[in-house]
Amino acid sequence: MTKHSAFSAEDAAPAQTGRRFTSYPPASCRTAAAQATGCWLDAAVARRAEHDDWMEKHPSALAEFESVLAAAKGKQVVMFLDYDGTLSPIVKDPDSAVMTDEMREAVRGVAEHFPTAIVSGRCRDKVFNFVKLAELYYAGSHGMDIKGPTAQSKHAKAKAEAVLCQPASEFLPVIDEVCRALTATTAAIPGATVENNKFCLSVHFRCVQEEKWRALEDQVRSVLKDYPDLHLTKGRKVLEIRPSIKWDKGNALQFLLEALGFADSNNVFPIYIGDDRTDEDAFKVLRSMGQGIGILVSKIPKETSASYSLQEPSEAMLTLII
Repeated sequence: MTKHSAFSAEDAAPAQTGRRFTSYPPASCRTAAAQATGCWLDAAVARRAEHDDWMEKHPSALAEFESVLAAAKGKQVVMFLDYDGTLSPIVKDPDSAVMTDEMREAVRGVAEHFPTAIVSGRCRDKVFNFVKLAELYYAGSHGMDIKGPTAQSKHAKAKAEAVLCQPASEFLPVIDEVCRALTATTAAIPGATVENNKFCLSVHFRCVQEEKWRALEDQVRSVLKDYPDLHLTKGRKVLEIRPSIKWDKGNALQFLLEALGFADSNNVFPIYIGDDRTDEDAFKVLRSMGQGIGILVSKIPKETSASYSLQEPSEAMLTLII
């Protein structure tokens, strides 16, 4: 057997006088490279283990769809859907978060069989213009602006044909005032945008350089210090300013279930699909009810009260279709 792993001294070319030859790369470099590779592999293994552990606690809703159907058997399903990151991908320009025609048809198909609501941090009118389905219930501004449906409901148990709930109406003037102040204050930071969602505000920083994130947050807090009735929360590359009242997406879920005639009912099975930190309020309500399921849309493991998970909006669409 021919050995290719080494050469004899006679096979080596004679070294030029006055020059020293070393193997390339040097042993020290090889050692450092091996250590770096080992660290990378260790980190990858740790991430994989973390992901597997998380998936065991929050399995794919697609993979466990038969289990979900079994749990819902004989009960009235009510669908609650977030918009951004669930029905539409997260995009740099919030005004460009348009859902596909395929996703719209999937939502329409679900609404034909079950009462269905869109629950979003966006302004209710803006979400309606994205979705364009009049048979749905819409809860905008993190549930502080609820209305619907505007079309005839097909569901006999939906007692309230026309629903309207706006628990933060008294804050409208101050929200407009703070919106103007924030727009002026953040104008010097490229990429920062202020979105008026009627009963709350969103300061988007997805297009802001990372080194300026802290400065932007400081500016926002500086404005809010004069408005103690408003509070700041954080989402996915967004700062949310909301009235300091006990009302969130979880309250919106409870209100809609009551409006639909399912308050204190053991025969209802709410399903809530969302991707953001604000959706956790709804997941927690379902946990406390001991009914229905929450489904988190996320590619990475994160702390959640959801029971199941999905990777991205395309998987959410598949879940709605099947």
